[in-house]
Amino acid sequence: MLCSRIVTEALVDWEPDAGPRPGLMPASSISRREAVVNQIRRGIVLGVLRPGEKLTEVALATALQVSRPTVREALAQLAQEGLLTAEPYRGLRVTKIDAAAIRDLAQTRMALDRLAIRAIMNDATGRRMAALLQAWHAYEATVDDPDPVARHDAHLAFHRAIWSASENVLLEQLWPVIEAHMTIALAEDQRARPNPERSRRIHAALVDSIVARDVDRVEAALQAHTVSTAEELIAMCHPPGHPQDQPEERTDS
Repeated sequence: MLCSRIVTEALVDWEPDAGPRPGLMPASSISRREAVVNQIRRGIVLGVLRPGEKLTEVALATALQVSRPTVREALAQLAQEGLLTAEPYRGLRVTKIDAAAIRDLAQTRMALDRLAIRAIMNDATGRRMAALLQAWHAYEATVDDPDPVARHDAHLAFHRAIWSASENVLLEQLWPVIEAHMTIALAEDQRARPNPERSRRIHAALVDSIVARDVDRVEAALQAHTVSTAEELIAMCHPPGHPQDQPEERTDS
């Protein structure tokens, strides 16, 4: 499958004793737990740590040059956020998101995005629209960043900003629940088709429709941006009749 072919030879040939894994860099001495969290999250975004892959304290502590307790704390935080999934007696794995989950995420986002966008368009003060445009300009400035993690983070930040701009307190509280699944899905999409111009185009269409306060255009833009994109991702990475990629499990503990 396409997603499998994207994995580089460096990742395939990496062994736990061969030093730091590509894409994982030694953690900073400042706020080591947060540094480890950031490096693991970076590895997930880059595809160095793949959905379904088991993570072990020893390998990560060696690669990131930190203590096992520090890694343990970082893994616990990531599990709480939803980026990792705990399996009884089997440890932690990078959260997997299958075709059904991708569709569920798209439909849920559509409903919540509609709610946020409606609040922005109905704000007579223009304050919410201004917040949206500020977030759009920040995102647009990062679309061509050579660092895929920077592009990924900017993408997430833009969508969170839409919810924030709506000033809906409940949406703000719901964001962490959605963010982990979005991180996995967006990372998979970005690896499968690294196309900044496409990303700019579909987001620009969404922003333009919101600025125009055109409900029909907003609906069409959301459909193209969220639902159609989800179906395209499923077709690329989870085609019918093909099992999902199962990363080779390492036995170190």
